[in-house]
Amino acid sequence: MSICRLFIMRPVGTVLMAMAFVLAGIFAYRAMPVADLPNISVPVIYVVASQPGSSPQQMASSLTTPLERHLGQIAGLTSMRSDSTDTSAFILMFFDSSRDINGAARDVEAALQAARADMPHTLLMPPQYYKANPSDSPIMLATMTSPTRSPTALRDLAETRLKPLLGGVKGVGWVEMVGASKPAVRVEMNPMMLYKYGIGFEDVRSALASANANTPKGFLDSGSQRLTLETNDQARTANEYRDLVIGYRNGRPVRLTDVAIVRDGPQDERKAAWYNEKPAIITIIRPQPGANVIEVTNAIRARADILANALPADVEFKLVSDRSVSIRGALEDTQYTLVISVVLVVLVVLAFLRSWRSTLIPAITVPISLAGSLGVMHLMGFSLDTLSLMALTIATGFVVDDAIVVVENIARHMEAGMERMEATLLGSREIAFTILSITISLIAVFLPLLLLGGIPGKIFFEFAMTLTTAVSVSFFLSISLTPMMCAYMLEIHHEPDPNAPPPKKGVFTHAAHLLADGTDKALEWLVRGYERSLNWALRHPWLIFCSLPASFFATIGILIVMSKTVLPAEDISLLESYLSSDQTSSFAAMSGKTKEVIKAMMVDHDVSDVLGFAGEDAANESQVFAQLTDKAGRSSTPEQIAARVRERVKNIPGMTASISNAGDINGGGGRQHEGTYQYIFQSDNAEDIYTWVPRITEALRKSKVIVGVNSHLSGNGTAMHVRIQRDTAARYLVTPQLIGNALYDAYGQRTASAISTPLTTYYVVMEVEKQFRENPDMLKTLWVSTAGGTAAGATASNTVRVVKPSDATESREASLSQQSFRNAIANRLAGGGAGASNGSAVSSSSETMVPLPTVATLETAPTPLQVSHENGFISGSIAFDLAAGKSLGDATAEIQRAMLSLHTPQSLRGDFSGQAGDMQKDLINELLVFIAAILTMYVTLGILYESYIQPLTILSTLPSAAVGAVLTLWICQEPFSLIAMISVILLIGIVKKNAILMIDFALHVEREQNLPPEEAIRTACLTRFRPILMTTLAAAFGAVPLVFGHGYGSELRRPLGIAVIGGLATSQLLTLYSTPVIYLFMHRLGRWVQRKGTAIGARLRFTRTDSSDATPSHTP
Repeated sequence: MSICRLFIMRPVGTVLMAMAFVLAGIFAYRAMPVADLPNISVPVIYVVASQPGSSPQQMASSLTTPLERHLGQIAGLTSMRSDSTDTSAFILMFFDSSRDINGAARDVEAALQAARADMPHTLLMPPQYYKANPSDSPIMLATMTSPTRSPTALRDLAETRLKPLLGGVKGVGWVEMVGASKPAVRVEMNPMMLYKYGIGFEDVRSALASANANTPKGFLDSGSQRLTLETNDQARTANEYRDLVIGYRNGRPVRLTDVAIVRDGPQDERKAAWYNEKPAIITIIRPQPGANVIEVTNAIRARADILANALPADVEFKLVSDRSVSIRGALEDTQYTLVISVVLVVLVVLAFLRSWRSTLIPAITVPISLAGSLGVMHLMGFSLDTLSLMALTIATGFVVDDAIVVVENIARHMEAGMERMEATLLGSREIAFTILSITISLIAVFLPLLLLGGIPGKIFFEFAMTLTTAVSVSFFLSISLTPMMCAYMLEIHHEPDPNAPPPKKGVFTHAAHLLADGTDKALEWLVRGYERSLNWALRHPWLIFCSLPASFFATIGILIVMSKTVLPAEDISLLESYLSSDQTSSFAAMSGKTKEVIKAMMVDHDVSDVLGFAGEDAANESQVFAQLTDKAGRSSTPEQIAARVRERVKNIPGMTASISNAGDINGGGGRQHEGTYQYIFQSDNAEDIYTWVPRITEALRKSKVIVGVNSHLSGNGTAMHVRIQRDTAARYLVTPQLIGNALYDAYGQRTASAISTPLTTYYVVMEVEKQFRENPDMLKTLWVSTAGGTAAGATASNTVRVVKPSDATESREASLSQQSFRNAIANRLAGGGAGASNGSAVSSSSETMVPLPTVATLETAPTPLQVSHENGFISGSIAFDLAAGKSLGDATAEIQRAMLSLHTPQSLRGDFSGQAGDMQKDLINELLVFIAAILTMYVTLGILYESYIQPLTILSTLPSAAVGAVLTLWICQEPFSLIAMISVILLIGIVKKNAILMIDFALHVEREQNLPPEEAIRTACLTRFRPILMTTLAAAFGAVPLVFGHGYGSELRRPLGIAVIGGLATSQLLTLYSTPVIYLFMHRLGRWVQRKGTAIGARLRFTRTDSSDATPSHTP
């Protein structure tokens, strides 16, 4: 008994089953999470450690390298990149996609704890880690401004009130506050006054540290009461430090205000941020890898009232950029596209069937299939994102195809004179195997794609599973609900009786009939034309056959010349800019250039708000974000706006600007979004990096393929080197630690003391006055105290290392050195730790001062302002954007050409980082998986048809599917991306369906009517032309809304629609002629193989017979 009969005879149960599908879809739709894309991010953890006043080389050797040694032992770590600047160390760790981000974070925390013993004692605070990718686009940008408060005061509010509330939101990976440093007490010393009183820098540091004890005091038990001991042992404001006694001279106290300016100010003065040219604090919120952006932004907005109440009335907090706005817009547009696709498909069916009742059958089947698919998607943990909704949009064509094939086959029997029920039972039984073949072969296309790794695998998995689910549900409904409705609702169009009076028609009815009549006449004309052209094709089979290899080689040629990318860049109404200037530039100079860029962006009519900040990572670097107006209200793309801004800022002297679309996820892989793409160079010889990367950078800046080329190695900063003369220094009892300590105290914005409060910790920062740190010549006037301390706690004391005879008279210098040792012991016991000052908290006698030029020479020399490592080895990178119309492949070729023209050594090698690098690594896997998909289809079709030959006929349609897609994409100037690859695979399924419809019918009439193959395939082509045309038009019209949408997310939808429509048009034209030709070739091949096999078998039998005859008989 046919399974279709079970559902046809039980209409109530079938209807209730369909209603259950709809209810499941409604509940799933409401419960499914909403996102922009599937989770294609890899687990990334970002480690930051800060130590102001260092050089990049010192930071790399003392801080970054020890951390890398410990972090590099974590399981599942795929790559590790680090950058060391003059203030901070940044380590970016990429983990295997199978690793849980929280488990990786626990391992990182354990490694950081283990590394504490190797950390320098001058480290301001332990290294911090964040579960976020710093090169990802932020999901939210917020600003804090005030007409009455300074940026430092705003930063304090942001740090103590805003950051804890935002950091506690589930899914937030990193909340970065930029624009100013935390408040601090700044002690700006006058070295001349210190020298006058004979007080060393270390004495000042010791006095500042001793002013803040903040230690336990104990308890008193008084009878029945217990009293806690408290003291005012913390000085919290600049006023409390000004009168601090730091020494006595001639019986009179020397106070801190006598030798220094003490004021409340920022911990680091070399930071700034602007919101539309106004000073501001900018909050950059980045998500954890894999976090749902919609859920995170909803949670942040839910706390908006709490955030507003946590701030004073004169402080304005504003959410300037919200990534969820574009995501919601993209999802709404995609859902709208899905509805339009369903309507267009129904109209196509109506035009062919000419009956509302008959059209209602596929019209009902489509939404029920989609609803059932949503239920299965929810069970599999999928989200409602652009790709899954695109899969459902494309599935509309497949779903209606199954219904059309069933309805058309039943209608054919009714037109032959059968009753509706009889025609339904017969037609559904006949077509069930065909639909099963189409469904299984289509699923077979996608199954190997589920084995892909990396980003392509993550994208393909959700798309392929969604489409597979929709097709499977559609198959089930096509053998259950569709035949049941046909048995009770289907009607066919009858020609009216010419003798009967014409019925009265309304305007719409008359128009519908005119449309239907026109469709019928056009279809008759197409059938006649196809019949004539088919006869010609069957008479010239070799000419038709040549179209297949021509299509294959044309596809390869177009793929070579067309541009390629991972995913098309989305318009999210946000531009990201990374600015850098000559590495000798000061913070003040870079701030001025950043303000010019902000002005250049604000004059653009498509820009609504601009946020920029400078000084966070390096003095010569800054970043600017431009929030664009809503996409519906502008005609320019982000790339066009970026090009306009680039044109305005190109004449700013000494500045390199990388301005790119923040919605382009193809690059990344660095510690910040310096450009859309980063190309990482490595070599066995570190000198190759420092020699050749700057030269390659300069050569690429002249390129027309890539723009905004930048590298941290393209120029060097200038360093003042203090060359210590060790023999001379030893005579004066001055050690390298003493010199380093004096320099760090004077010029390193050194943290001398910590001020603890209930909300946070503030610091006391010491350095020389501004006038003494702006002129390099002032360094020659520096004096080093022989009673100073150690810069990094490397030695416990500065006592003389040469033991003198006990009867010798002790010199004053040696006495002071011993006093230094005693000071170190006292300060360490007071809680200073291993890095405690060796100075005296209250200097009672004048110290010996040695001029710095006496024990060292001063000279300037170039030095890099950043040291980069890749997996522990020194590396260099080039960041860039693509010029208009250029692809990643063009950029790769351009870089290779530059390296060849410069004759770079063979040991210098490079590769892309981030998504682009991962994509290139996965290309070979994609090719292998594509071959596996073809083999899977062959095996599946061979099992279904019990034939080695017929699957080859069906697979012969593959070249025609690909050539139309890539040709149309190339004409429309769309790059070949993962979306385009998805469309090609879809087309393979659609085109294969056409071949299955023809071959299945031809085999049927060969068996049932004993027709010769030529007549059988000709009959099959003409009989199946109508359903093939209907299904193709339905699939094409289902993709039309994807092409013409211009809302958010249209950049992802458009390539899919273009490729499907172009591929359908071309493949329809080719396969209608190539499939019958290949079918006949395969029949002839089968008969030839059969004849050869029979001949070989006969020859073998004849040989055995001759052998037996020639064998002599043996008589007993």
